[in-house]
Amino acid sequence: MVFHRRDASGESVSSPRADGRGTQRKRDGVRILLVGERGVGKTSLILSLVSEEFPEDEDGGEEGGGDEGIRMGNVLPAKAEEITIPADVTPENVPTHIVDYSAVEQTEEMLCAELRRAHVVCVVYAANDSDSLQKVTTRWLPMIRRCCDPMWPEPCPCWPLDEEDIEVDVEGDLDGGEVILQPHPPPHLPPPPVILVGNKVDLVDEPSIDVVLSIMEQYPEIESCIECSAKTLKNISEMFYYAQKAVLHPTAPLYLIDEQDLTDKCKEALIRIFKICDADCDGLLSDEELDGFQRLCFQAPLQPHVLRNLKLLLASSTPDGIQNDCVTLPGFLFLHCLFIQRGRNETTWTVLRKFGYDDSLDVSLEYLRPNLRVESGCSTELSPMGQEFLTRLFEGADRDHDGALCPSELEVLLSPVPAFSVCCPFQRPGIEGHCPAIRALSPTTRLGWPTLNGYLCRWSLLTLVDIGSALECLAYLGYNTTSPDDSQLSAVQVTRDKKIDLAKKQTNRNVFKCHVIGPKGCGKSTFCRSFLPYPPPVTSSYRDSAAGDLPLQYQYFINTVQVYGQEKFLVLEEISLDPPSVALLPSQVNCDVACLLYDSSNPHSFQSIARIYLKYYAEAPIPVLIVGSHAELCGNCLEDAVRQEYLVQPAQFCSDNRLPPLQPFSVNLHPPKSGEQLLHAAPLGSGASKDVFVKLGTMAAFPRFQAAWVLFYKHRSVGASLLHSGSSFALRHLKQLGIFPGDQQSWWKAGLCIAAATAVGFFLAKVFKSDSRR
Repeated sequence: MVFHRRDASGESVSSPRADGRGTQRKRDGVRILLVGERGVGKTSLILSLVSEEFPEDEDGGEEGGGDEGIRMGNVLPAKAEEITIPADVTPENVPTHIVDYSAVEQTEEMLCAELRRAHVVCVVYAANDSDSLQKVTTRWLPMIRRCCDPMWPEPCPCWPLDEEDIEVDVEGDLDGGEVILQPHPPPHLPPPPVILVGNKVDLVDEPSIDVVLSIMEQYPEIESCIECSAKTLKNISEMFYYAQKAVLHPTAPLYLIDEQDLTDKCKEALIRIFKICDADCDGLLSDEELDGFQRLCFQAPLQPHVLRNLKLLLASSTPDGIQNDCVTLPGFLFLHCLFIQRGRNETTWTVLRKFGYDDSLDVSLEYLRPNLRVESGCSTELSPMGQEFLTRLFEGADRDHDGALCPSELEVLLSPVPAFSVCCPFQRPGIEGHCPAIRALSPTTRLGWPTLNGYLCRWSLLTLVDIGSALECLAYLGYNTTSPDDSQLSAVQVTRDKKIDLAKKQTNRNVFKCHVIGPKGCGKSTFCRSFLPYPPPVTSSYRDSAAGDLPLQYQYFINTVQVYGQEKFLVLEEISLDPPSVALLPSQVNCDVACLLYDSSNPHSFQSIARIYLKYYAEAPIPVLIVGSHAELCGNCLEDAVRQEYLVQPAQFCSDNRLPPLQPFSVNLHPPKSGEQLLHAAPLGSGASKDVFVKLGTMAAFPRFQAAWVLFYKHRSVGASLLHSGSSFALRHLKQLGIFPGDQQSWWKAGLCIAAATAVGFFLAKVFKSDSRR
C-alpha cells in the first residue's frame, strides 16, 4: 500500500512547513533518517536496499536502526553505517545519504541532533505490531516537532547548555532569588517531511489504512505512507524514492490540503511565469507560446495530440480555461493544481526551479544577483543581447504600436517584477522604489510616456550606476530563460579599464557620464532638461509634500547623442555647489566628462567653478567644458556678458588652461550676434540645443584626443565656414587646444591622417569579413 497526503480527506490543520518561518536546512543532497522502535526492521530495510536481498539474522540479532556496521557471520549489526548513494544512480540525479538510528548505540541528544540535520524522516513501524504503530504518535512524531520548534513547552535534550548559550532567569529579590539555568534554543526549523513506513507487511493480511488516515489528519508533515517488506523486497526502492521526492518536490509549499487549492505563493510564482511566457502581452498563451514554454522547461516540443488533449481537458474542467483557442491564466493554474492532485509534483517544481524559485518559493539570491566582478576603472553597460531582449519586451508590450508605452502597457511589461522589489527603473503607481533610475528623466512623448529610446536610456543608466539592481530586474523579467547559460550576465558587459582608454585616446564604451557642476541658481536644471525633447515641468520634480511624501529631486538626465555616426548614451548628473566653497566628494569628481556651468549674468558665479577646475580637474585626465548660461541676456555673445570678478575672464581662463572654447548656453533661440559663437542653445527640445551635448559626448568618447574635438568643430555649420575662411577667431581657438600650431598645413595633415586610418579600418574589416566567409 502506498498512500499520499493529497489523497486524504477531512479537516486538516495548516502545515507548519508552509508558513516560511525560520531558516532552511543546507542541502547538498538528500539526507534520509530512519527512526522507530527497536526490532521494527530499520537496519534490514537499508541493507535490503543496498544488497537487494534480505539479510537473514540466524542468531536473533537486534534490528535497531542505522550504520552499515560490520556483521559477524549472519548477525545483523545494531546500526548500519551511513550510506551514500551517488547522484548518477538515483532517479532525481542527486546524491542521497541514508542514516540509521539505534537506541543501543545513540543517546536521545544524538537522535535530536540527527533529526535537525535530516531533510526527511522515515518513521518505521512493524505492520504486525500495533504497539510500534502507537509509538508513532506518542513518541516519534512529537519528538520530531520538539527538536525543531524552540517554542516547545519542554526544552529539547540537544539544545546547548554552556557558558555562552545559557539564559539566566532570576526569581525573587537579589538576596534570596532563585537562579534557573535554561538551555538556549537553536534557530527555528520547520519540521522535516515525514514518510510513514509500515515494514513486515508480508506478515499481515490486512493493511492498517484506517489508522494511517487518522494519523495523517493529525500530522500534516506526513507526506506519504507506504507499506513494504524488507524480506520480500516489496516497495523497498519506492520507499526511498518517495522519501527523496518529499524533499525535492514537497507538497506543502505548493498545495493546501484542506482547501484543495494552490498556496498563495505558488499562485504568485505561476502568475509571474505565465506573464513571462506571454510574449505578446495579450493575457493568453498561444500554441507557439505553449510550445516555447514546453521546450524551455522540459527540453522537448509539445506534441500536437498532447496539446489537443490538454485544451479538451481545460474546456471540460474549467469554464474560463480556454479563450480564442488559447490557454488563459486560470487554465494555466488549473493544470498545475491538477498535476499536484495526481501526484506529479515534480512537473510543477521543474517549472518553478527553471524560473529561479527555491524550496520556499522565493526567487533565490543566486538567481537574481549572480557574481559579477567589476574592476576599478571599469564600468558596466548593456550588451547587444541585453538591448535586444529589452527591445523585444518593449515591442511586445506596445500593443497599439505607437512607439511609446502608456501607463497600462508599462505596467503589463513590469508586472513580473514583484511589488516589494526596489530594482525597477520605472516609477510604478502605488509602489515605493529606491532605484537610482527613478530619480532620472529620459526621453518621452508629450504625454510623458517612455519611448523606446527613453526606455533603453533608463536601462542603460541603471546598468551603469547600479548593476545589481539591473541584474535583479532582468532576472524577474525572464532574461535567464532566453540565455544559453541560464544567467543574465550575458545581458551586460564590463568595459575595459579607463586607463587603457586614456592611453589609446579613445574608448569602446557606449554609455558616458557627465557631471554638470555649478553654483546654485546658475541654470543647471534648465541645462540638463534641455537635453530632453519633452521634459516635465520643474514643479513635477517633487512629490506632493502635502501628502507627507519626501521631495524627490531628479538627479540624472539621460539621452542619446551621435558621435561621428555612432549612437552613444550620455548621462548628465547635476551636482550643486551649495555653498560655493563646498568640497566635492570623489564620486562627484570622477566622470567621463565634466561640464562646469556658471551664470554669465552674475559677476560672482565664475569664480566658484574656476576654483573647482583648479582644485580637482587641472591635473586630472578628465575632459572639461566650461559653459556660460543665461547667454540670452547678452545676446548669445559672451563677449558682451557681465564682467566676472575673477583674476581673468572666462574666455582667457579657457585659453590659459588649454580648454575648449567657452560655450554659451541659452534657453531662447537667437541668431548669432557675431562670429565669436560656435555653439548656442535653442529652446527645450529643438535640434540645435543638442550641439553642446554632442560636444560633451565627443569629448567623453575621445578623451585627451583633441583632434577629434576639432573635427567636431569642423562639422558644425558655423564652425565649418569659419575654418574654411581661415578666420583668425577659428585659428585662435584651435591653437588654444594645443593642436594647431599656426600654419594651416597642420589641419590638413591631421585630416589626412584620420582619413588614412579610416581607409585602413575599412580594408581590414573587408579582409576579416572575407576570412570569416571561408
